[in-house]
Amino acid sequence: MDAIFGKLPTAARQFAKGAFLFHQAEPVAVIHRIANGAVQLCRQQAAGQVLVLQRATGGDVLAEASLFATHYHCDAMAVVPTETLAVSVAALRRQLAVDTGLAEAWAAHLALEVQAARLRAEILALRTVAERLEAWRAWHDGKLPPRGEWKRVADEIGVSPEALYRELARQRRDG
Repeated sequence: MDAIFGKLPTAARQFAKGAFLFHQAEPVAVIHRIANGAVQLCRQQAAGQVLVLQRATGGDVLAEASLFATHYHCDAMAVVPTETLAVSVAALRRQLAVDTGLAEAWAAHLALEVQAARLRAEILALRTVAERLEAWRAWHDGKLPPRGEWKRVADEIGVSPEALYRELARQRRDG
């Protein structure tokens, strides 16, 4: 993403843990690249569950689909203290219109994001917690994050934290 964010003026922004970068229905003004930290794109479901649409960390672009939207379609919240580089949507769109190299880099980036979104959809389509956890681990080289981040994994695979903890305990017990 250096090809994109290196060509345009950016503004560094700081967000405390739990701070929102934007809320659903707010007008889209900037696209963020995560310099350090982590942000989750979340959408509240009618039944009260939170669906994690993206977890962006260092180097990731947040809410790329918003580039051609008028309003954000979800909330973005910093899950740890986070710094972003924000680029104006208008400036990015103007540059994409005249710079074919930049447009190709953006298209390649979006293609990778579509692949990741499809993988997340496949995981959410699996029926059991064990199947979802196994697929998530395969995607992440078999590794779980530190214990304090397991709730994030539960959110990403669409299960309650308690269901995830039970499955992890079962796996430890069964070897």
